[in-house]
Amino acid sequence: MTYGLENDRIKLECTPKGGEMLHLIDKKKNLEVIYQGDEGWSGSNPSLFPIIGSTYKKTYTIAGREYSMKNHGLIRYATLEGRQTPDSVAFTYTSDEETRKQYPFDFEYEIEYRLDGGTVRIDYTIKNTGAEDMPFSFGLHPAFRVPQYEGETFEEYSIRFENEEDARQIVFSDDLRVPAREQDVHLDTWKLDRDEIEKYATIVYKDYTSTSVTLEHAGEPRLTMRFPGFPFLALWSHPSRSHFLCIEPWYGHADFDMSCDDFYAREGTLILQPGETFKTGYSIELCD
Repeated sequence: MTYGLENDRIKLECTPKGGEMLHLIDKKKNLEVIYQGDEGWSGSNPSLFPIIGSTYKKTYTIAGREYSMKNHGLIRYATLEGRQTPDSVAFTYTSDEETRKQYPFDFEYEIEYRLDGGTVRIDYTIKNTGAEDMPFSFGLHPAFRVPQYEGETFEEYSIRFENEEDARQIVFSDDLRVPAREQDVHLDTWKLDRDEIEKYATIVYKDYTSTSVTLEHAGEPRLTMRFPGFPFLALWSHPSRSHFLCIEPWYGHADFDMSCDDFYAREGTLILQPGETFKTGYSIELCD
């Protein structure tokens, strides 16, 4: 079963599998905006919880016991419970015996979609329903079709940051025994460059103030993604040179080296006390 929302500009279809968008159609342009997982990467727009990527050992220890999760955690592999109203689509997921074998904490997770003209708003609520402090990371992984039209090329697109500013880029090696490093970067407009994506594997920024980026073709805005509050932003595409770009705001990140063996102390880790709720969200605005 799928769930959907539609207005004069947008047709949105979502699935209980991961609570993901299946289709985001710009009706004005008769255009599918979301990459369909049909090339080098089989994903499309998973939510990353309660871990982004993995630890360097692929396992972690809580209270003396070792646990492991698949890459990017639990939600992307789960089937969520859907709820449809005239104005929203929501998906919920609750911890159970099986999740506790991988992640020994109790939680409630919700993702909700709403339309506002040419904008899709996606909001997340995570609640610690257990009796212990709950460490977690959370991230987004939406993939957008690039190029969007026949005759365009990947390299004709660019990412324009909300603010022209200095920031830091995390640079890491495939060999996690090599310490990751940071380098100064200046953010303004980044022209999509497959060689640069291949060089860095994933381009990861931190210490920026921008809360949005705009995907442009030859200077023409195509969509704006807004992500207030997220301290890391990653840009990625598959090394097979598939036709998509992932724009990934994160709280935290995967282990890029062996520097931290404490699951609670990994960079960006959030900790919810019992009964506390974490809320965040982002939006995708289609440009005229």
